[in-house]
Amino acid sequence: MTIKIALTKGRVEQQVVPLLEASGIDCSGVRNKGRRLIFNEDPNFQIILVKGPDVLTYLNNSSVHIGIVGSDILAEQNNPQYAMLDMGVGKCRFVLASTRDFNPQQVRRKIIATKYPNITKRYFQSIGEDVEIIKIEGSVELAPLIGLADAIVDITETGTTLKENDLHVYAELQPVSTKLVVNRLAVKQYRPEIKTFINKLQEAQKNLGV
Repeated sequence: MTIKIALTKGRVEQQVVPLLEASGIDCSGVRNKGRRLIFNEDPNFQIILVKGPDVLTYLNNSSVHIGIVGSDILAEQNNPQYAMLDMGVGKCRFVLASTRDFNPQQVRRKIIATKYPNITKRYFQSIGEDVEIIKIEGSVELAPLIGLADAIVDITETGTTLKENDLHVYAELQPVSTKLVVNRLAVKQYRPEIKTFINKLQEAQKNLGV
């Protein structure tokens, strides 16, 4: 059989390809992809490059067997599939950030801007606070700077972008990393093949120190 993998293109792709190669998968096509999106260089694996939010769509419709995507997307979309391996890359964190005059204890209802409304809602529910959430698709850092929102919930790796915009971190919500997720039906149908693949990836992680 050919195992079909939906791989998030961009930074996840760049970080994961060395792991796939170290586990024995031919990724030469991905490294020299041009405008291609589907790669069949390895007879046992087909790699499909997709945008992160679409990985679960392909998994949920059984168009692929495996998805490799950030845990931020899995959490935002309430992933119904099996997350079977932390890839050890793409590590960052969700934070609550705002300008330095922001008061987290303010009594009035806060306005929070974010690309991740579901994660944001769950966080504030967990601390017993009701907030208004505004979804932003672009540079969410702008929202508190121009008065659109009191604060933001966003992902940060080093905090550099926040600092450059003079934003301060007030709380850390949860860690983020890249996950390998398997379609529920594929786990049942191709358990030996998928288990072997995951074992090879774990060995690759050890060899690469990931």
